[in-house]
Amino acid sequence: MSPLRTILLLCSAEALAMAGFSAVPALLPTLQSTWNLSAGQAGVLGGSYFAGYICAISWLSGLTDRVDARKVFAFGALLGGIGSLAFATLAQGFWSACLCQALSGAGLAGTYMPGLRALTDRVESTQQSRFIAFYTSTFGIGASLSYACSGWISNHWGWPVAFAVAGVQPLIAGVAVWTLAGNKTPTTRPRHSVLRGQWLALRDSKVRYYVLGYAAHCWELFGFRAWIVALLAYAGTQSALPTSAANLAALINLVGIPASIFGNESATRGDRRRHVFRVMLLSGLLAWLSGLAAPHPVWLIVILPLYFWMVMADSAALTAGLVASTNPQLRGAAMAVYSLAGFGGGLLAPMVVGWLLDRCGGQQAASAWLVAWGSLGLWGIAHALSGRWRSAQQH
Repeated sequence: MSPLRTILLLCSAEALAMAGFSAVPALLPTLQSTWNLSAGQAGVLGGSYFAGYICAISWLSGLTDRVDARKVFAFGALLGGIGSLAFATLAQGFWSACLCQALSGAGLAGTYMPGLRALTDRVESTQQSRFIAFYTSTFGIGASLSYACSGWISNHWGWPVAFAVAGVQPLIAGVAVWTLAGNKTPTTRPRHSVLRGQWLALRDSKVRYYVLGYAAHCWELFGFRAWIVALLAYAGTQSALPTSAANLAALINLVGIPASIFGNESATRGDRRRHVFRVMLLSGLLAWLSGLAAPHPVWLIVILPLYFWMVMADSAALTAGLVASTNPQLRGAAMAVYSLAGFGGGLLAPMVVGWLLDRCGGQQAASAWLVAWGSLGLWGIAHALSGRWRSAQQH
């Protein structure tokens, strides 16, 4: 298969595999009302998706050093489909919903990074960095489509139907990759264990830099995605919104697609670490500014796209930097720890935002949104400043 067809196949499959990714955030106000969830419980529900991801990523991503990544992708797509279908038919409250979300998160662990590994195994030309940017930007497409479709289907037929439809699409993606991607088994298999390979990857300071950077990036990104509909819903209580909160969230998420691609182009042509420093510093400051604008819908709708652009402008730059810095025989292991750190941030951030909302006055208090939303930018600022300090020490 040609490189162009490969990237089209894997990007399309990843978008389909993410059909359930934003379903809970998009329907969070409805689920909170249906099951009487507090903000803290809502945060745990959002974070349980990433708990499932964390439990599975070390093994599923590490496995791609040993078997064809398309097989791992197909298995992950099966898990994701089952998780969303179970949410539609079996979830009756907080705990059962969390279990279904965890299973869906494990499915993403089997598709996102294994899909990237399938791409880098099949496309090893000078265009690899650009293709990585296309693939990582597809994450934003999948998230946006998930917001929009889940909200639209729920409005017409109810939230169980939205999750059922989201469960069918990963199954289609898994079949497509299994049958069309072609076989690409690793030529050499590592003799060390999966966990030993991840330790060896972490011994490289360059890998550690990108791993910690991805953790800061995902803290901001997934906290943003988990609570953006609720934030816009709060803003809508202060003044009318031009469309529904779920539709606005979907549109804002689309900003991340060009941001990721252009961000990687900028990083490739200049100093990658300097690019990451500038982007993380600006996104951290915009987090507090958008929190301040929460009671003012007009300003919030202007600031949130700018903020999300900065959130996504280092996404592909970090991932491409990791791939370029890693021994190919340890690539799956490096991707595993990279994702583990990143989605660990994705697990904790929604919970922290929910906890801060509860402790600072609740979801109807402007001051609570300022503190909770501003907290999303703290780790990016910390990573940017610590990276600049380490560079100064080395010089």
